[in-house]
Amino acid sequence: MTEPTQKKSPVLFLIRMVQGAIIGLGAVLPGISGGVLSVIFGIYKPIMELLSNPFKNFKSHVPPLIPVIIGGIIGFLGIARLLGFFLTQYPDPSVCLFIGLIAGMMPSLFREASEQGVTKGSYISLFVCMIVIFLLLAGLQVASVTIEANFVSYLFCGFCLALSVIAPGMSFSTLLMPLGLYTPFIEGIGNMDLQILIPAGIGAIVTVICLAKLINALFQHFYSIAFHGIIGIVIAATIMIIPFSSFVTSITSCIVNIVCLVVGFIASLLLDRFNSKVKAESM
Repeated sequence: MTEPTQKKSPVLFLIRMVQGAIIGLGAVLPGISGGVLSVIFGIYKPIMELLSNPFKNFKSHVPPLIPVIIGGIIGFLGIARLLGFFLTQYPDPSVCLFIGLIAGMMPSLFREASEQGVTKGSYISLFVCMIVIFLLLAGLQVASVTIEANFVSYLFCGFCLALSVIAPGMSFSTLLMPLGLYTPFIEGIGNMDLQILIPAGIGAIVTVICLAKLINALFQHFYSIAFHGIIGIVIAATIMIIPFSSFVTSITSCIVNIVCLVVGFIASLLLDRFNSKVKAESM
């Protein structure tokens, strides 16, 4: 029994590393949730068990998760610099591509949210969260409130990043984009800027320590309500980042934006199909 296990071990290590890289990509790409991908790959539960009780579960949970962690770092850092370039040079087409990715993930999000049944409370949670976040972001936009990129704002970025991992369905970009923090944050990660990485790391660690157990318990006891609430947040934040003005600026920009929307939507559907296939094969 030992010999076959040893033969399978490197293959399993490689598969887990690839899954980790995809989760890392999902964590940084707008509209793709690293938390959802970890759920799909069957890694979410051990991750949350480790984060909820790191000392108790360190020896039993860390070794199997090492390839996932390695892949996650590679995927996360590898895409950050490229994203920073496109968001700076081609902001509107890039945002439209991301909106397409978000739209393409919606069927998967609703499917995951409904795994343990749907109640009236689920839909109430969705609409309440959607309306609250929409009014909040719209109010900030109308009041022309700008969030200055500084130590405190990057602490908030770290909070959102950690939340996107421990709360399936939450993509940190959906909160940072409307506030104008996503591009400088991604550029800072891509350039390995310690002035951004240090506060973001502090924010992420504090968030995990404070919220991991709470969110884990919330999803265990109120899975559908919590997940539908996150979907509401995603919908509201996505509406707020649509570059409506660029669609009427010129025919060329309108066509480019529409093409990016379609490409993002199709790419997201293909990723969802791939994830479903991997999940089915692993069961």
